[in-house]
Amino acid sequence: MVVVIVIIAVFVLLCFIKMGTKKKIAVLAGYALTILFLLGAVLLQIISLQREIHLSLLITSYLSVILFFILWNIKDSKKVYLLLCIPVLCFWAWIITILHYEKINKIPTVSERDTFSYKYIPFKDDNLLAKLDEEADFKIIDNLPVPDGATALLPVYASFIQAVYSKESYENTASFKYFSGSGTDKAYTNLLEGQADLIFCAEPSDFQMEQFNDKGIKLKLIPIGREAFVFFVNKENIVNDISVDDIRGIYTGKIKNWKELNGKNQRIIAFQRRKNSGSQTMLEKIMEVPIMKPRTENVHSDMLGIINQVADYRNFSNAIGYSFLFYATEMAYNDKIKLLSIDGIYPSKETIQNNTYPFSGSFYAIYVDSDEKNENIEPFISWILSEQGQTLISKTGYIPID
Repeated sequence: MVVVIVIIAVFVLLCFIKMGTKKKIAVLAGYALTILFLLGAVLLQIISLQREIHLSLLITSYLSVILFFILWNIKDSKKVYLLLCIPVLCFWAWIITILHYEKINKIPTVSERDTFSYKYIPFKDDNLLAKLDEEADFKIIDNLPVPDGATALLPVYASFIQAVYSKESYENTASFKYFSGSGTDKAYTNLLEGQADLIFCAEPSDFQMEQFNDKGIKLKLIPIGREAFVFFVNKENIVNDISVDDIRGIYTGKIKNWKELNGKNQRIIAFQRRKNSGSQTMLEKIMEVPIMKPRTENVHSDMLGIINQVADYRNFSNAIGYSFLFYATEMAYNDKIKLLSIDGIYPSKETIQNNTYPFSGSFYAIYVDSDEKNENIEPFISWILSEQGQTLISKTGYIPID
């Protein structure tokens, strides 16, 4: 694409130099009109659509339109008319690309960035947190442990905070002013750097564990509840059950079409999560083999550029994605997706509890095991493991620990 842009630019310059004055004026007029048109198009895309801007295609189209005006003014043979097709096609390719991506972006997503965390703010009157029928028999008035954790577990540990922490102390503590949970990766970083005292997550990834080991920091992981790791597809997908080997085949790129799994003749679009997120770490443990490169998308970092990030699950008819059960069915509920059975076992509270669903496991309260740890951490965890704490886990929608 860069080579094409350079060639067009050089050709435009050479043609312009050879023109007479009148032709140059005509070209410059067309040039000015094109600038206004394309600036308007870009502005519309940035302000109204908030979608990806493919800069290389945009620049090529821009130069191609200028080339069109130049060729139109110097045409003296039939060959020029053929050359005119190039900028016209480039320009329309840009327009079609914008319309195509606008259509794609209307397809519903299941994103771990869309947490609606404002619904889970402790002590807020209209929050969605689970509540006990009576006062908690354990309270923390001062020296509140600073919590953090996975996006999917926010409703759990926020309900613990609301039940146990002093409202006055909570509201007067700067650490909780904008409390909404950081997500697994950031939560582990905050624990490592001393910005959090207690986090609620799945087990750390190998990379995260190495970070603590390199600093000589010992982690304490206490299982406090159970959850399932689930795979989901578009509701219209005729496939309802896949095996563990099928999952490995899909995410290594060996299985590429749904017809190989008794589905329709459609290419499989396999979405992944961000590196070191809780769900991505779980997938890596399931796979036991290298995973294919994830799909990425262009996003705006600011007005000056574009960055790539791992693409969120978009509910195409041939897509597959994954998350934790509670997140997929409650926090990011989408009635256009369905959960898959794994080796004939559907993810339900019963199959998670009796451990028959293959991807069921514990989630943890995690803290740094040192003499400097917050004195309220261990009593707090003991309460979480008590009948009241486990009741909140159950009321939230998770499975209490055995």
